[in-house]
Amino acid sequence: MTKIGLEIHCQLTKLESKLFCKCKADYRNLPPNSNTCPTCVGLPGSLPLLNRKAVEKAAMISLALECKIPEKISFFRKNYFYPDLPKNFQITQYNAYGPTSIGSEGKVEIEDKEIRIRRIQLEEDPGRLIYEGSSEKTLITLVDYNRAGTPLVEIVTEPDFETPKQVRIFLNVLADLVENIGVADPYLEGALRVDGNISIVNGNRVEIKNVGSFRDIEKALHFEITRQQSLLDRNIPVQAETRHWDEARKITISARTKEEEQDYRYLPEADIPVVVIDKGIIDELQKQMPESIIAKRDLYVKKYGIPSQVAQVLSSDKFYADLFEKAHNKTNAKEIANIITTDLMGFADTREKKMELKISTTHISDLADAIINNKITRNSGKLALLEMIKTGKSLSEVISNLDLGHVSDVNSLEQIIDEVFKEEEKAVVEARQNADTVNYLVGKVMRKTKGKADPAITIEIIRKKLSN
Repeated sequence: MTKIGLEIHCQLTKLESKLFCKCKADYRNLPPNSNTCPTCVGLPGSLPLLNRKAVEKAAMISLALECKIPEKISFFRKNYFYPDLPKNFQITQYNAYGPTSIGSEGKVEIEDKEIRIRRIQLEEDPGRLIYEGSSEKTLITLVDYNRAGTPLVEIVTEPDFETPKQVRIFLNVLADLVENIGVADPYLEGALRVDGNISIVNGNRVEIKNVGSFRDIEKALHFEITRQQSLLDRNIPVQAETRHWDEARKITISARTKEEEQDYRYLPEADIPVVVIDKGIIDELQKQMPESIIAKRDLYVKKYGIPSQVAQVLSSDKFYADLFEKAHNKTNAKEIANIITTDLMGFADTREKKMELKISTTHISDLADAIINNKITRNSGKLALLEMIKTGKSLSEVISNLDLGHVSDVNSLEQIIDEVFKEEEKAVVEARQNADTVNYLVGKVMRKTKGKADPAITIEIIRKKLSN
């Protein structure tokens, strides 16, 4: 049995300052070590001042994940020594003395499976290590503290995942959720980082760090399952350790033995008093939350007549939901929903692939209108869509270049159908006896026309010929 749990580090965005000082929260594109002050680099005598907006955004994530938010939260020092941690401790939260983190006991539904959220904690991001050099002999490590102190939310799940695929689906849902409520931008480099904890057959837990993307965490987990299973098959115990993902070689590499909780020597942060979260504040934040996925799904069903299952798939992904809402009109909403959920999601099923799409609302709207008005078949529409997302060309260009235009001329279709009748004499006899077998002949016509035959006209001609 495989058990997988996640620790997701999500940077909070749209904040003016860091978590405990007035330095800029947006550290990107700044000269190295220029975005620092005595507080965020831990100079003696400096004191932290908690950013209220960061607490509110962390609370919104807790609300979105259906977590319990305590009346009081507190902060602790997590002690460990690493070059990117200037104070030699990280200010974070800790639930050993009761629920004092910003959220706990939440849940997320994916594919009829409930993933439990153990806790959500607000903490400061460490700095960044930058490696320079062309080989191991010339490699040097540089430290940039611009990121140190940036507001970060850590989301810790229970080990409820059984497959790497479930992990990727969950991460896509989570990324869309934090983007939808306006507290994070998952597309920024380093804004959403994931560590995976994995064990098989109740063995020791291994942590995988240094994973750059959702696609890579899935690959890393697949590799680790294979590695651990291979060890167990040879009666070699799996060591409890932290391993790094080597993106170039697509393997995990041992980094160090796994730290236990007591190794961090958690101590209450005496410089930050206990924070009382008033119920009125939570109520106000709840009002600011955008339209929920459930409300959006119900709207799609009632207003546009979209099937409930399609509406659920569409509303659960902010990227595609936004695309639908910008592209549709009163006449093509159902067709656009069908194109997005049936075809487009299949072409781009990860966040990385979504970012590569060269498609606009105009592409989707034009394609839906063309299908509705019988200018192109659904089969040809799928080919056109694939070409548009690769090249960004307009629908008219794609139809012309790939010769995807509808075959609706009656004389042309009759000639093709006559050919099919000659080639499929047995099927013709069966179709005259059983009308349900007509679709076989329709399929043969579609194959001859490369999916360009008008289905309605094709069926009408075939039925007339069968009756004669």
